[in-house]
Order: sequence, then C-alpha cells, then structure tokens
Amino acid sequence: MALLPVDDALQLLLSDRFPTEHELVPLHEAGDRVLALPLYASFNQPPFDASAMDGYAIRFQDGATLPVTLKLIGQSAAGNGFTGQVNRGEAVRIFTGAPFPDGADTVVIQENTQATDGFVTLVEGVEKGRHIRLAGLDFKDGECLLPSGHVFDPASLSLAAASGHAEVPVYKRPKTVILATGDELVPAGTKPGQDQIVSSNSYGVADIVRRNGGSAVDYGIVPDNLTKIEQAITQAAGSDADILVTLGGASVGDHDLVHKALTNCGVELSFYKIAMRPGKPLMFGQLTRTGKAPMLILGLPGNPVSSLVCSYVFLAPLVAQLAGKEPTTRIASACLTQPLAANGDRRDYARATLTRDHNGEWLATVLPVQDSSMLTVITRADALLIREPFAPAAQSGERCKILVLR
Repeated sequence: MALLPVDDALQLLLSDRFPTEHELVPLHEAGDRVLALPLYASFNQPPFDASAMDGYAIRFQDGATLPVTLKLIGQSAAGNGFTGQVNRGEAVRIFTGAPFPDGADTVVIQENTQATDGFVTLVEGVEKGRHIRLAGLDFKDGECLLPSGHVFDPASLSLAAASGHAEVPVYKRPKTVILATGDELVPAGTKPGQDQIVSSNSYGVADIVRRNGGSAVDYGIVPDNLTKIEQAITQAAGSDADILVTLGGASVGDHDLVHKALTNCGVELSFYKIAMRPGKPLMFGQLTRTGKAPMLILGLPGNPVSSLVCSYVFLAPLVAQLAGKEPTTRIASACLTQPLAANGDRRDYARATLTRDHNGEWLATVLPVQDSSMLTVITRADALLIREPFAPAAQSGERCKILVLR
C-alpha cells in the first residue's frame, strides 16, 4: 500500500475540526485562553470627566490674563470628588484620576502655580481644555472591546476587568489522553533494567498539547497486551477526552498491538503510515460515542524523536485548531549553510539549528546526526528542515522550508 503524503494526512486530520464548547472562567484563569464570544464594555471608562494631572481645576476665562490669583474652594481626589460648583474667580485643587468639578473646564498643572493659604496664583501654562480625560475616552458602554478568537494576554485581561467582567467566555481546552504502550517501558525516575527503557515520550507530547491550548492527562504505561490496551482505549472513550494519543505499538511487529486494539474497539482509521521521515508508522482515526462528539485518535510511533516530530507536525495544529488558536509551530523559509544530498521517497524533517545573517534572515544548519532515537539532537534543534520526496541535491545558500519550533 502506498504511503500517504503528509499534506493529504494533514487535510484529513484538520478538515471540519472546530473549537470545542466554551465555558465561563474567572479572569485569573483566562490567561492565554481564547475568547469564544465578543467582549463588550459594561460602562464608560472613565465613567466621568477626570483630571489627567495634579493641579487646579479652573474656568479658562479666569486665566486669560496672567498672573492671576484665585480662591481655593475645595479639592477633588480619586474616590472623593468635589461636589460643589466652580464659579468665577475660584479654583479646586485636583489630583490625577479625580472627577472633574462642575463649572471648570481647564486644569493648570501644579508646576505652573504658586499656592498660599486659601489661594492659588496661576503663573503660566493655562490652555483651555488641557489635561482632562473625558468620560468614555478609553471605551464607551456597549462598545465591542475584544473580538471572538482573541487570545488573552496581560493587557486584554486588564481591559476585561476594567470594562466590568470578572468572568469571560473562553473555549474549553481540548482534553488529550496520552497512553504509552510497551513491555520495555518503565516510569521516569525508575532505573531501567537490562531489557528496559524509560518512558519519556509522554512528557514532551503533553507539553506540546499544553503549549497549543489543550490539557493533557497521562494514562501511564500499558504492557503489550491486547486486552489491556483495549481496556485503556475504552476507558478513554468513556471519559470527556477529545483526543486519545497512543505512543508506540503503531508498527507491524508481533508486539505492535495498538492498530489491532483500535480496530477491535471500533475506531475508524483515516490513515495508517505516512510518507515522512521520521514517523512513518502514524495512525489517525476517530471513535464514535453515544451522546458525545467522536474521540479523535492519533497513534504516534514509539521512537522518541519520531513521536516528537509527529507531534509537532500533526498534534500541535490539531490541538490548536480545537482550542481556536494558532499552533506554536510555524512554517517559514531559511537559507542553507551547507550542501545537502538528494532526498528519498519520503518527506524528510531534519533537525536543524537557526541563526540570523546581517539582514536578519534565517540561516539553517542541519545537525550532523539525525538518528531518530537521539533526544539530545532534537533538544538542540530550533527547527525541522523540510525536504520534499525526491528533492534534488541542494547547495549552500539555497532557500529551504522550515518548521520553526521556537
């Protein structure tokens, strides 16, 4: 059976995938979450005309000729405004953010005045309408402040609070269950025996899920036992998981049982095996559930680097799309710093480092060792350099396509 091209697999994976349901969350939990509905102001900000400076509120006509001395009749402070009226020949001491008193129309900053007991002399700097923030200057009642799809950052969280919202509607985080399989696996922190290795894939995969707007639940390690794998799949299907990610067991060996377990559980597979390197043994399908949306299943290879590369290419955009976000990875271009040999029959994702030239353009250097079991190599990589099937040999300085990881 011919291997499915990566772009065709991505289209099957991402088509007709929409953000999950939304929920109300407190503002302190909304950072980096995606707004599901437009956010409107509940009132004007500022709610009243306010002073932008410390100084004196006066009638402009009283300062037309300088110097002039005015009678102080009170003060207006933030949270404790002046309730009277400013009449001819009068002034009110005013502070930044304080309500602007009736009858006044100008602020003279304190640096341009000389205050004595009960009076203030204006020396210079009288400009009509200066230093007044009009009601609704920042936003007005009913104004749309943030569109749906906005990702909350520090500024927009403050704006939401200032406009009267203690809670905001955001898309739910797509919940991803991660299931590692293999008799050879032991948990992190355990010294592996002679025939064992540490189960490491789930940690990197879970972080990719979280960085793209999802939540991750680790189901731990299941041995190479068909019944136990099926039980774990059934357990995930009975939960509120949106995605099940399996790690390992996706190939065709006698102990690679995930494919059979998925089909036994009723999973409809859209594809199995991809024309990419690393990561050929990749599966995707979905499991229909009564009263719930189908659970999406992504079967990743057990090889550590293959698992991460497939997660960057497939899982990151899937989770991000369900969360209403842009994926943390992105396609860009760079110039090669060394020649590359012709490519084979699969799209190659080579681990590479990035630097900048004097024009700020990216320069990509393929790391010398590309063994798909070596986590030390992908840890040093800034990008995956993408080479199409049967790409001809490339020379130093040629442009290339990259998947930027950070």
